[in-house]
Amino acid sequence: MAIDWDRRHCARKGHVTYAPDDPRLRVRLHAQTAVGEAWRCLRCGDFALGEPHGSGPAADAPLVPRGKVLRDLFILRFLALERAVRGVFIVLVAVAVWKFSNSQDAVRRLFNEYLDTFRPVFKHFHYDLDHSPVVGSIQKAFGYKHSTLLLVAGLLLAYALIELVEAVGLWYAKRWAEYLTVVATAAFLPLEIWELTEKVSYLKIATLVLNILAVLYIALAKRLFGLRGGRRAFDEERQSASLLEVEESAGVEPSLP
Repeated sequence: MAIDWDRRHCARKGHVTYAPDDPRLRVRLHAQTAVGEAWRCLRCGDFALGEPHGSGPAADAPLVPRGKVLRDLFILRFLALERAVRGVFIVLVAVAVWKFSNSQDAVRRLFNEYLDTFRPVFKHFHYDLDHSPVVGSIQKAFGYKHSTLLLVAGLLLAYALIELVEAVGLWYAKRWAEYLTVVATAAFLPLEIWELTEKVSYLKIATLVLNILAVLYIALAKRLFGLRGGRRAFDEERQSASLLEVEESAGVEPSLP
């Protein structure tokens, strides 16, 4: 079943009404009821009781997100949440690396103590901790210099900052955030592909597919980098929507230029 994005949004945010000066449009957007006047919503087309939210020339009507625009906004906000969660997780990892760099020797001693304690238990289940790749990676990390760990923590924080900035910009559907997301995500795609060649996992595959789809969708749907007419076509589509919304909501054929 298709989602009615217009009514779904109006149910959450409320209707948007407008009284155009043109009597031909005004009479079709207005209705008088037993409980007062009602105006047709510019988003969903239903009548809403009460005074209109604004009035004036049809060309000055508010630019109300509808249909495909609302669907695009929903997708952008889904990507924003994904970026925000990832950014917070990377911040936590960076903090952990920074704390580890300041207490490397103490953590090494604690790890070795626990390793000695659990070695007989794992040996009972025929698992050799001394040759475990996970244990080997952790022990290798103990050999990193303090300055190297600080550099890693700094790079992780920078990456997290990019993710969080993307999240905020995408949530508010900012065009600069769409460019940033496409460029930053595309830049890390080779690294994600290389990681898959090292070790395949469902999470890595899902992340790679999601990022590729995000790059293609945002670049094409938002007409970035000159695609599908570029910024000019995008602006013309947005600027012409206001008058068209009033005329379409009123059931009048749009006026030709």
